[in-house]
Amino acid sequence: MQLKVLDSAPIFGSVTETGQKISLSDFLGKTSVVLYFYPKDFTLGCTKEACSFRDSWDKVTLMGATVIGVSSDDPESHERFKKEHSLQFTLVSDQDHAIRKMYGVEGKFIPSRVTFVIDKQGKIRNIFNSQLNVTKHVEKALETLNVISNEAAA
Repeated sequence: MQLKVLDSAPIFGSVTETGQKISLSDFLGKTSVVLYFYPKDFTLGCTKEACSFRDSWDKVTLMGATVIGVSSDDPESHERFKKEHSLQFTLVSDQDHAIRKMYGVEGKFIPSRVTFVIDKQGKIRNIFNSQLNVTKHVEKALETLNVISNEAAA
């Protein structure tokens, strides 16, 4: 199934880098979510992407959102990746690719790099797909969060 803007975001459940259970439903009604899928911890592009989200953390949180990164790495790898790069946000383990399947971002040869911005009501407000333009993911997310913030203020 190919998700589109304004579709309801699939509710997933998994574990974080600390082994804590997490679900998208934990955030609904409270905060917007920037859900980004990336191929693998510690690779050049994925590190650059994660650090761009880290460096924009204040802007993201000021707009009432949180960031969740998803890859198939295990929680232990996520914990090391998060610590080594001082990431403030949650990393989710999707070892069985169930979340990727729900969101339609499985990829052909390597896992896809796709970012979804989900509003408080659980609607997908933006989908950005680029394997190579890794820092553009946070730019597009911030643009969408700005639109959502302006709508809420109106």
